[in-house]
Amino acid sequence: MTSMDGTIFINCRQCIDGKLISSPLTIDSNGIIATNTSPPLDCKIVDLKNSIIAPGFIELQINGALGFHFAHYDDATSYRKNVKKLANYLPSTGVTGFYPTVPTVAPEVFKCVLPLLRPDISPGVASVLGAHVEGPFLAPSKKGAHDAANMHVPSSSSLEEVYGETNLSSSIKIVTLAPELSGAPGSIRDLTKDFDIRVSMGHSAATFEQGLAGMKAGASMLTHTFNAMNPLHHREPGLAGLISHPSPPYFSLIADAIHLHPRVVALAYRSAPAHCILITDSIELSGLPDGVHPGHAQIPFNQVKAGNKVTIENTDTLIGTCIGLDECVKNLMAWAEIRIEEAVRCVTENPASVMRLKDRGRLEVGRRGDFVVFREDGVVKETYILGERVYASQS
Repeated sequence: MTSMDGTIFINCRQCIDGKLISSPLTIDSNGIIATNTSPPLDCKIVDLKNSIIAPGFIELQINGALGFHFAHYDDATSYRKNVKKLANYLPSTGVTGFYPTVPTVAPEVFKCVLPLLRPDISPGVASVLGAHVEGPFLAPSKKGAHDAANMHVPSSSSLEEVYGETNLSSSIKIVTLAPELSGAPGSIRDLTKDFDIRVSMGHSAATFEQGLAGMKAGASMLTHTFNAMNPLHHREPGLAGLISHPSPPYFSLIADAIHLHPRVVALAYRSAPAHCILITDSIELSGLPDGVHPGHAQIPFNQVKAGNKVTIENTDTLIGTCIGLDECVKNLMAWAEIRIEEAVRCVTENPASVMRLKDRGRLEVGRRGDFVVFREDGVVKETYILGERVYASQS
């Protein structure tokens, strides 16, 4: 750093490897974490008053917010504008990097939206880290809210036909698929070896053995574990049983008390804390007020939002959740009875590890100066991107 450059954040406790480390955080003029040795005396000093800080959160699965869904395409200009609006909103939940998620849609829709979801590292907003495509290679019996009419089988539809070769190379970073489908092992190998894409197993009726075969082919994750897969059974544990494997996959959980019971969340976390990842899988009504909202092409009915839960009007049919990733962290702390420095690994270090991110996810020298400042109760107080504050709580 040169004179008058950079910022030193003092009186803070850093979340590192599940522990709290009392140490200043020095960020250079480019927004990158620097060493604390011999900083210039006249650089900016920010006193965090003994606050706990953690790396900016990484969201692996989000379908939309503020009325916009990543599967809904009208034109490129409005789509880009809505993506930017979400990137500006997400730091209020602690998120500084996210993977926009596109569910099962027709190939022509994938080919319209995926070019607009390439990694985009813009200043002052959460980074778009590339797309998570949740489909269309899913099991119809575990379709959930996905459109079975648009589902494909790997042995009869190529990756290039469905997604487009350029999108495989430049936009897609995660693919969720069902490993038991015909041709799935070959697709897993192609995705991981040819395109360096992470494969997550989900929306699947796979057995435990079929899950192991998926891992052998290169799959490294489970998508919203326990949901849209066979239940954990004492004689046939299915995909969920993989979390107890000696070398488990990374597994994502929706910790909202809607998709999963709190005790199931705690059980899963304790099985492999270093492989547990929290996601929201939130839908487009996130960030909107409670009440009745219009449907859309995928849900052609009015939607009722009550807190984080969204159902079809006049029914108990669950559409999705609107929880924020910051709420998921607080829930995990309460349900697994763990400290904040342990819980935040599931939205920072763990997702960075499975995605092999070297620029974020840890408060280490050389990584981005993206971090979250907490209140003592775990509420996000401030969010910084490249060392600049982009969100401050009003409470």
